[in-house]
Amino acid sequence: MFIDTAKIFVKSGNGGSGSVSFRREKYIPLGGPDGGDGGDGGDVILVVDASMTTLLDFSYARKFIAKGGIGGSGSKCYGKAGQDLHVKVPMGTIVRDVETDTVMCDMSHDGQTYRVCKAGQGGKGNVKFCTPTRQAPNFAEPGMPGEERWIKLELKLLADVGLLGFPNVGKSTLLSVVSKARPKIANYHFTTLKPNLGVVSVKGAQSFVMADIPGIIEGAAEGVGLGIGFLRHIERTRILIHVVDISGIEGRDAVEDFIKINEELRKYSIKLWDRPQIIAANKSDMLFDEEVFENFKKKLNELGYDNSKIFKISAATSQGVEALMKEAARMLSTIPVTELVIEDEDKFVIEEKRFTYTVRVDEEGTYVVEGSFVDRLLSAVNINEPDSLKYFHKVLKNKGVFETLVEKGIQDGDLVRLLNFEFEFLL
Repeated sequence: MFIDTAKIFVKSGNGGSGSVSFRREKYIPLGGPDGGDGGDGGDVILVVDASMTTLLDFSYARKFIAKGGIGGSGSKCYGKAGQDLHVKVPMGTIVRDVETDTVMCDMSHDGQTYRVCKAGQGGKGNVKFCTPTRQAPNFAEPGMPGEERWIKLELKLLADVGLLGFPNVGKSTLLSVVSKARPKIANYHFTTLKPNLGVVSVKGAQSFVMADIPGIIEGAAEGVGLGIGFLRHIERTRILIHVVDISGIEGRDAVEDFIKINEELRKYSIKLWDRPQIIAANKSDMLFDEEVFENFKKKLNELGYDNSKIFKISAATSQGVEALMKEAARMLSTIPVTELVIEDEDKFVIEEKRFTYTVRVDEEGTYVVEGSFVDRLLSAVNINEPDSLKYFHKVLKNKGVFETLVEKGIQDGDLVRLLNFEFEFLL
């Protein structure tokens, strides 16, 4: 089964908490602090695996959580760091942040890695809080929480040439003739339900990869038919071979089809619409009036396409196919391989994690300080221990909490509450 999109949850490991410990040995009953730091958590890292061809694995596993760091212990022993979690993805995967719908990374090279979630840092043990005036700190720092987010994986096939055209015009047949790919072929619309890749070898030229994209129909850019789900797969191609049915046996007009498909490309992406195209007038073996092909060329000339880019072929009999592939190889030799361009407004911006707080006054007149900063601070101190309480007040002052309270109009004797801890404010 071909799966080309997946939504998964990823979370890095939390940091281990620092230890509160004191040295206790024979004849040294009151040794100094020796609590070690907690270990860092594990990162979540995406890794490109060239052997993967779909995102099918993510249909069965949707949550990926890295190991957390181990807490510190006495004797200045540091906790063990959590193991990184490596998640394999196919080559050509675009990683998006679900919340902002911005692109985090383009995984386009074999073995490429990307850290999608940074691990939480381990907390400091009480030995790190020892000073000349605070020689027995009875508190330590908790570990930082790991990052977590939902991400969307989009697979965009890595092909040099994309086969474009309405359903049942012979794209799959052409791919099977020029490569060892064996796509399903039948005489009904939408035989191809998934993209197929094939390697094309041309004598005297570099081999290239060609993709047979499921038929795109009118309205595909708005979600009609199968096309919208697969338009992304031709974004990486350097040239397009636009296949049309010149025979007209199904009552279609090759010129109208050509214009309609290009209009869908324009609606989906101007850059894709502007991609170099070779026109393959297929099923010529069933064409009994040569004037049809000549009129087709004339109308395309009027649209700005010269005859060197228009080929009369029959994929079923291989007529004209070799010349078509040679032209594709020649054009590819003049077009450099470029990375997928991601606009600045579509790029994910990593925000540095900060511990913030807000101050409000409740209905009883108590000044309430809330936020992630408060949670972290209170988990780090022992408010019943004098040295720890002094450290608590020092942090509030250094972080500007007292200054914010004054700006809010607090007076001497007013109550301040952080979670379940209250104290009187004194200027």
